[in-house]
Amino acid sequence: MASSLCSSFHCLLVLTAGTTTRGMALVVLVLCVVVVSKPPAVAGDSGDLTAGFTKVDLPEGNFVVQSPYDVPENQRYTYDVATGVRTFWVYADDKPFNTVTPTNPRTEVRLTGHDYSSGVWQFEGYGYVPSGTSGASVMQIHNEDGGAGATTLMLHVYNGTLRHYSGAVVEDGVYDRWFRLNVVHDVGASTVAVFVDGVPRLVDVTVKPTALHYFKFGVYVQHHDVSARVESRWRNVTVYTKLY
Repeated sequence: MASSLCSSFHCLLVLTAGTTTRGMALVVLVLCVVVVSKPPAVAGDSGDLTAGFTKVDLPEGNFVVQSPYDVPENQRYTYDVATGVRTFWVYADDKPFNTVTPTNPRTEVRLTGHDYSSGVWQFEGYGYVPSGTSGASVMQIHNEDGGAGATTLMLHVYNGTLRHYSGAVVEDGVYDRWFRLNVVHDVGASTVAVFVDGVPRLVDVTVKPTALHYFKFGVYVQHHDVSARVESRWRNVTVYTKLY
């Protein structure tokens, strides 16, 4: 009985001796200590990046899809409620998302209801880019219309590499795997930081201050190394804030 009970515990045997009327008796005390094991950490994970932040309420109505104006939305975007996966795709020769803008084709979510102009804001989500997608932005911090610059941050995918715009490498080998993306924007300090799977990839990158910002994710065709079809998938997208 003792051995079966202790098979899932760390056990300590304590031997004590006592005198009885029949002589010396050996009493065996079995002390079993429950050991609660900590789940293994993700390789390279730098801890809880959202500690100290407040989670922002994001009802489904805040996920506004922008897709080519001349085709039904469900031909460029799907949302699987059962799995929580949002799938975005667009073709290089698609139309813009409205008849006014001359911008490149896109299928993106524009997170509404939480445009911000101060504090520290954080985007967190799990992204997936299928092999073959190239020349597309998959996440961005957009600025107010008519601002000095259209974006504070864009993350592009080129031939399996995630880049800061078309420049610095953020993460190699992003094809065909889920990766956790955290983007932190400190408005007061005019800096952004990017983490992939908890590992800092861009830290304290100086950005130009503008009046207003909001998050976008999906696919937005860029200007070089563009594949005929671009796609990204996202799940568990969350926004956090820390005001000061």
